[in-house]
Amino acid sequence: MVKNPAKKVAKDARNATLNAMPNAAPKAALKGARRAAASMAIPVDRDEPISRMEPLLIAEGSRHRQALSDLAVELAAKSAGFKRSLPPGLLTALADLVRAMNCYYSNLIEGHDTHPIDIERALHNDYSSDIKNRNLQLEAKAHIAVQQWIDSGALGSDAASEKSIRSLHERFCRELPDELLWVDDPATNTRQRVEPGALRQRDVKVGNHVPVSPGAVPRFMHRYEDVYSKLGKAEAILCTAAMHHRLVWIHPFLDGNGRVSRLASHAHLLNLLDTGGVWSIARGLAHNVARYKGLLANCDLQRRNDLDGRGNLSEEALVEFSRFFLETCLDQVAFMEALMQPDRLRARVLLWAEEEMRLQNLPPRAGQVLEAILYRGQLPRAGVAGLLGVPERSARRVTAALLESGVLASETTKTPLRLVFPARLAGRWMPGLFPEKTI
Repeated sequence: MVKNPAKKVAKDARNATLNAMPNAAPKAALKGARRAAASMAIPVDRDEPISRMEPLLIAEGSRHRQALSDLAVELAAKSAGFKRSLPPGLLTALADLVRAMNCYYSNLIEGHDTHPIDIERALHNDYSSDIKNRNLQLEAKAHIAVQQWIDSGALGSDAASEKSIRSLHERFCRELPDELLWVDDPATNTRQRVEPGALRQRDVKVGNHVPVSPGAVPRFMHRYEDVYSKLGKAEAILCTAAMHHRLVWIHPFLDGNGRVSRLASHAHLLNLLDTGGVWSIARGLAHNVARYKGLLANCDLQRRNDLDGRGNLSEEALVEFSRFFLETCLDQVAFMEALMQPDRLRARVLLWAEEEMRLQNLPPRAGQVLEAILYRGQLPRAGVAGLLGVPERSARRVTAALLESGVLASETTKTPLRLVFPARLAGRWMPGLFPEKTI
């Protein structure tokens, strides 16, 4: 009778790896194989107490709690107001553009600069001939696919569950090129492949922070889910930043933790605030990346004194990060609201249309169609002729030109026309959303 089946499986895997080595294998290769085989062992749990992650919430008695609660209430109100101000037909167009923007800035935080125009090209299977750039396009495409899946509601309402978090990691990593799935292990001087959705099996160090032992990860993830999945709406909004930090503090995956944490925060706010995906915190975090990473790192610090909460980690640092996070959300809602102010947006779009008509890139009166859709949100194809006061054939020519230019879309030839915000026109239509592409 086998007392511990898991140990037997690990032992068999190690033996199989070593037996697969040629008889004349060099010593270096043999050592590498042994290191790789050792990584298949049962992950070590050093019995770190769950209290090591406390506090997970801002204490009821904290002197900072009321100010943070006020920010959470303000964010809920302003996010809802912004979404209500948009015509339904523009919600889809803006959410698509924000998805590309969110991807761009999340990649930028990771040190990967893939411009939204290149992201848009990847979505149409138009890839760079340069392998490195092509891989970054594929990475961006994977991010877009996961966020689209989140925005569709497929993840569900519990973004804090271990199942949801592992699903985010699995869906993202399985679409990556193999070259982006390998990380170095400085302890063994080997490379290890990131398995999509799999919890890490070895120790890691992130800056000055040493996350919990790999065998302890499931216990800490259970505690994470138990606390954050049961919060009321107001408390959950207030604690979004705490959820964000505590997930990267646990560091459940070998790689991809920061990105998964930002995707989880996006899903969390999407559910709580019904944002419609028309704004994203990623732009604000990337614009203040040094402060974002600094405050995030400060949350790793232990409690400073008796006035710094009652947990192992600093509550003051968690409060400071929470304030920054909520204020950054508010700033991004205000930025998008100003960008989508109807009269200003209309003026920018129509100025572009006038220039295109003057250059004969668009037929006359194309601007009238864009203006109508800006007001109404969408326009039936059959209504174009009446709107322009032209024969049906002329109306079809205008419609075809706008569709070909990529500024209008329609799911089928029968469905209404709706506006699209192409990344290549963002500098004209949505200035400041992301930098102009210089190359």
